[in-house]
Amino acid sequence: MKIVRLQTFHAAPRWLFLKIETDAGIVGWGEPVVEGRARTVEAAVHELGDYLVGRDPGRINDLWQTLYRGGFYRGGPVLMSAIAGIDQALWDIKGKALGVPVHELLGGRVRERMKTYRWVGGDRPADIVAQMRAHRADGYDTFKFNGTEELRIIDSPRAIDAAVAKVAAIREAMGDGIDFGIDFHGRVSVPMARVLLRELEPLRPLFVEEPVLPEQWEAYRTLADATAIPLAAGERMYSRFDFKPVLAAGGLAMLQPDLSHAGGITECLRIAAMAEAHDVALAPHCPLGPVALAACLQVDFVAWNAVLQEQSIGIHYNDGADLLDYVVNKADFACDAEGCIAALPGPGLGVEIDEARLVEASRHPPDWRNPLWRHADGSVAEW
Repeated sequence: MKIVRLQTFHAAPRWLFLKIETDAGIVGWGEPVVEGRARTVEAAVHELGDYLVGRDPGRINDLWQTLYRGGFYRGGPVLMSAIAGIDQALWDIKGKALGVPVHELLGGRVRERMKTYRWVGGDRPADIVAQMRAHRADGYDTFKFNGTEELRIIDSPRAIDAAVAKVAAIREAMGDGIDFGIDFHGRVSVPMARVLLRELEPLRPLFVEEPVLPEQWEAYRTLADATAIPLAAGERMYSRFDFKPVLAAGGLAMLQPDLSHAGGITECLRIAAMAEAHDVALAPHCPLGPVALAACLQVDFVAWNAVLQEQSIGIHYNDGADLLDYVVNKADFACDAEGCIAALPGPGLGVEIDEARLVEASRHPPDWRNPLWRHADGSVAEW
């Protein structure tokens, strides 16, 4: 079996799909994308395609090393996201060719179901609480929301008080019957993170995500020593080499590599093993589409330290399409009454793409860009 063609499809809300075709008629799907830079990643995918056409898709390890080491310049969000989507598609092909789910090729399941959580958006506590209550009625008891708006490097205590009051109102309304993670989204500086974590600690968040920018990763250890809240990060780290010094320094309780950014299944399995060796949990980042989620789940079901899986049903980014709109086998993605999902039963990644709908959606796709925020003085703020 040989690879004969790579095709890419842009689609709402902000997704890029990759289809790899073989001369045996088996196709594999991947999601290589950087949100807001989809066309840049698309160009990288097609450049890397020169290494793939004519090759055996089953030689995933060799192809991964070829894509990674074949270029003198490597790593970073664009190249690793391109590799990630290709890697997902290659595993999809291999599983379909052998008639088994990818997790069976990786040694089989270590669990029977995987806990997921729901994103809830909005700046007003009442809006967040209303969404939580609706999702709670569907069985979900674990959530994540943004903790702050923009903050200056040193900001007013009033800004800290406003952020804490928001979280306190949510905890008071929902009680202890739910868990929630708080995403700082890299908006908080090291000095403000120390203050904010201290003030949030009595509200017992499940974790705080990206307490500071990944460029400031050396502060994770200091911040962890100053709080009992578990710290999580990793969505903007793109390979095991990025994670290596972070794990060695300590401070993180949970790694969140993104299966569409950090080299795909092949690389994230390595990252998961590195985390386990440091007694660190795994919770793959996934605010993207169905192929990305399917790839995450294949890793979740073989990684012993996987504890939570993000998924994008109803996420505030999903304008124009939702998680399962391009999926045929929607029932396989259903969560149970406790917000858990079973291993996808189908071969490969276990997701059947509605290609006709995807092609139609790709005719006029949006060019999504993340918001550009500014402080009151006009300087650019972290979004």
